Amino acid sequence: MISVCVPAFKRTDFLQRLLESISIQTFRDFEVVITDDSPDQAVRDLCDSYSGRFPLTYVRNERPLGTPENWNEAIRRSSGEWIKVMHDDDWFADKDSLGVFAAAAQGHPEASFIFSAYRDVFLDEGRERLMFVPRRRYKAFLRDPTVLFSRNIIGPPSVVLYRRSLPVEYDPAVKWVVDIDFYIRSVAGGGKPFYIDRPLINVGLGSQQVTMDCKRQRVVEIPENFYLLKKVGYASLRNILVYDAWWRLMRNLEIRSREDIVEAGYEGYIPPVIFSMVRWQRILPFRWWRIGILSKTIMFLHYLSHYNKITP
Repeated sequence: MISVCVPAFKRTDFLQRLLESISIQTFRDFEVVITDDSPDQAVRDLCDSYSGRFPLTYVRNERPLGTPENWNEAIRRSSGEWIKVMHDDDWFADKDSLGVFAAAAQGHPEASFIFSAYRDVFLDEGRERLMFVPRRRYKAFLRDPTVLFSRNIIGPPSVVLYRRSLPVEYDPAVKWVVDIDFYIRSVAGGGKPFYIDRPLINVGLGSQQVTMDCKRQRVVEIPENFYLLKKVGYASLRNILVYDAWWRLMRNLEIRSREDIVEAGYEGYIPPVIFSMVRWQRILPFRWWRIGILSKTIMFLHYLSHYNKITP
């Protein structure tokens, strides 16, 4: 029923923790597919040690595919009706986690995109944080999935189970926005969501993650966000949550001009409303924009004065 797809790269200690959590699952109608970008045999040797404990297919990529194409390769190698991508630094929260996902899929045949609450585990700090979906944000997401620009309420790919028949894959052109791009296209393409309000996945957070390498880097965030905005359509800026996300992006990356955007690696079309955001933000020093109520108030005024100027 379920293919657990694991893109692997080196970190066998994390991968072993994940495989142990898979081995104890009470739900057993699953396969595990591991596609390996590693330069050595360590991942293969670990997989061999799990032979016979559950159905496991190991594939060594002829060349490193990287993020997220290695995710897609694992999915292509799988055969289940449902796809469950699991990153090697994440793991199932308890022995019933996969069974709860399966029960949701079986009990809600109209759903094709299922996700759960989860637990952030800060590996470098020794602390945890439970992550549930706020009700109002979830309703906003159901109305317009592009609100994920503002806040990724779903979480990382490891918390998602989706039906294979969904006509989407992870876009290898992006890394920073790859998950929300996939979620937006999944739901916009007909994937009916269902949310499980129970933490079923532990998400490992640490300095080695791709997202930690990309955060607050203009050369990553600017090109990828403009790329995604073009894909979903510029009219998405009419949603105030999306508008606010772009206001905060320009503010947090301290964008002052077109030259800042070009230097970050993006030379394509820039909607005039985003240029106007930059001009308005030049009025005050950036330290003033860190005052939340001030930034929100002026963003809202800017939104009201520019809403009718937003074109598809």
